[in-house]
Amino acid sequence: MMRHVDLSSPMFSSAEITRAEAETMLKAGRGGADFSGKSLNGLDLSGLDLSGVNFRAARLNKANFANARLDGAVLDQVWALGADFSGASLKKAHLFGSQMQDSKCDGADFSGARVTADLSRASLRHAKFAGADLAPDMKNQSMGLMRAVLKSADLAGADFE
Repeated sequence: MMRHVDLSSPMFSSAEITRAEAETMLKAGRGGADFSGKSLNGLDLSGLDLSGVNFRAARLNKANFANARLDGAVLDQVWALGADFSGASLKKAHLFGSQMQDSKCDGADFSGARVTADLSRASLRHAKFAGADLAPDMKNQSMGLMRAVLKSADLAGADFE
């Protein structure tokens, strides 16, 4: 799938807004901010409350979401290669068809989330998946079997209660 994607292009390697602009958008959106389709690659959004934000189809490669709150956020079809979600709260978030290879999600809380993301080679040490749904999405067979992919992921201490 990644064979024809140029990850060095500005679309996948640079951000189109700054952190200050993102914070302004969050205040204006009052929890319903819309970052869908935006390039936020490499942006430091650590520690922010991004609950309920729409990131659908956004490019978040190497972005920093450490200790951010993304509860109920829509992260469908995002590109978050090498992104840092360490300590982030993603409770009840929706991650459908997301590319999150090589991401760092140590201590992240995916409780109650819908995760059909590719987390190959991701670090998920002590991540919480209590009540999360990682099962295949049987409604989208035309797209191939969409499911959580944890190939070569570090799951030491992860909680799948």
